[in-house]
Amino acid sequence: MKFIVKKEILMESLNNTARAISTKNLIPILTGIKFELKKEGLYLYASDTDVSIRTFISADKLTCIEEGSIVIGGKYIVEIVKKLPNTDITMEVIDGYKLIISTDNTEFNLNGINPNEFPNLDLDETKEPIVIHNNVFKDIVNQTVFATSQNESRPLLTGINFRIINGELEVLATDSYRLARKLVTIDKEGDSDINIVIPGKNLLELVKMIDDNGTIEMHLFSNKILFKYENMIFLSRLLSGTYPTTSSIIPNSFNIELECNFSDLFNMIDRASLLTSDREKNTIKLSLDKNKLMISSNSPEIGKVEEKIEVISDKKIDISFSAKFMLDAIKSFNQDKILICMNNDSSPIVIKSQKDPSLIQLVLPIKTS
Repeated sequence: MKFIVKKEILMESLNNTARAISTKNLIPILTGIKFELKKEGLYLYASDTDVSIRTFISADKLTCIEEGSIVIGGKYIVEIVKKLPNTDITMEVIDGYKLIISTDNTEFNLNGINPNEFPNLDLDETKEPIVIHNNVFKDIVNQTVFATSQNESRPLLTGINFRIINGELEVLATDSYRLARKLVTIDKEGDSDINIVIPGKNLLELVKMIDDNGTIEMHLFSNKILFKYENMIFLSRLLSGTYPTTSSIIPNSFNIELECNFSDLFNMIDRASLLTSDREKNTIKLSLDKNKLMISSNSPEIGKVEEKIEVISDKKIDISFSAKFMLDAIKSFNQDKILICMNNDSSPIVIKSQKDPSLIQLVLPIKTS
């Protein structure tokens, strides 16, 4: 194998491919990146069995001298290329599995691994993928992923549930204390409905690799999902099991609906959370007395804070909740005004926006003694 390529072109593919490498993997071949040079261009592969990534550099962006393949330690090749000068880079395999990386004044000699030991990745695509605009897909993930659980004892809740029914995509995430739901209308032919759970951490890695322009394809299978974007394929396993039913959790009507300025409410809660502690679950209190809304926190060891704003209401309620959960929920809205909806001090707090009915956030109240 021998080729010449510009540093910035190779670096982009290496950075994306290396996201599939796990530092905790004990299998040597899975700590590497596979280079496969063919007449159509250079393929780069990486996999940690949970996620597999393939990127491609077309032949018109490099000089192919001799086809071939090799596997090179991922962390070494990425760091080496990153520190090379911004110029053409030559890569050549010699003496079996040794890779020479060189520029005009620099040369590295790396030991490689037999590429035949690298696992065969099934990257076949479906005939009818679901196509979503990049900015919509990024919103879907960013507006839900924070509500996934970090507790591996309930693996399903560490993922995001994608359901497609009658051309509508419903995306759900919950850790059993809060819930995020996003609805998106999509173009999908066929009668079969879809209900899958994708690991949240995998989707976070994917959105880091795409920009706001263009589209991304979703190819669905029984035990995996394949995303295709420009010159990249991103393959993720699916979480097995049935995601909990959440439709009954979200109330259909509310006794109290408060329209609040996004910045005012966010900043009030943010300041009140300064006087909470982890031991107290970051708990703050919302008190509504007709047109007066007060956010407060009281810690015997630290002190107390109270903040008030005027709202349009004739109701009364006292309800406590996690400041962190509420801030995460509010932050997901890109709106000037949001609605805080409640029924009583023991029912869920629902956050939504009149301008964007596709997104709903739910936070459960915290009982205080």
